[in-house]
Amino acid sequence: MKKNLAEFIGTFWLVLGGCGSAMLAAAFPGVGIGLAGVSLAFGLTVLTIAYSFGHISGAHLNPAVTIGLWIGGRIHAREILPYILSQVAGGLAAAGVLYLIVTGNGSEIGNFAANGYGEHSPGGYSMTAAIVTEFVMTFMFLLVILGATDDKAPKGFAGIAIGLMLTLIHLVSIPVTNTSVNPARSISQAVFVGGWAVAQLWLFIVIPIVGAALAGVVYKYFKS
Repeated sequence: MKKNLAEFIGTFWLVLGGCGSAMLAAAFPGVGIGLAGVSLAFGLTVLTIAYSFGHISGAHLNPAVTIGLWIGGRIHAREILPYILSQVAGGLAAAGVLYLIVTGNGSEIGNFAANGYGEHSPGGYSMTAAIVTEFVMTFMFLLVILGATDDKAPKGFAGIAIGLMLTLIHLVSIPVTNTSVNPARSISQAVFVGGWAVAQLWLFIVIPIVGAALAGVVYKYFKS
């Protein structure tokens, strides 16, 4: 239960900090943090949780990461479902808090930082572009996670590498899909938007998991 609670709180913080920065601070008049600021916010959520809760649960904060780590031989199969349920619940709780904040001045929620493609992509990118982006970004993210947390990697730096990697991923892919690489983050926002966001949600669940799974297979090859 301690591990599951850590995953709940960690994913709550990721969605609150990352999506919250996108909705509240990105375009704030005069002092908006823009794409670079939102990218850094997502990276900082992972970095802060990695060093505070990583020793409890591993700080996955992401169903794709949990599945990739399982395929990479890092966790037991029995941990997968409890972790994923905790992550999705944490994301939904954060989205609920953000809904209350965002609508607190009478504003509509808009796209609520939901992930999308086609007309719902920030840059108008196609479904194919979204699939390629989410697959490659999640694949590389898991390789960095598996490598940075390896027993032979330098100790104490994994959180920095992983946080910076997520920042870089967002710098590249926000214009394409609003950046998912995390089904829990995508589910949490889509539930509140409904409609098109739920209809397109399959891509942001399936593709990150496939990319993470392949990364797990590739890293096991490196270790064999």
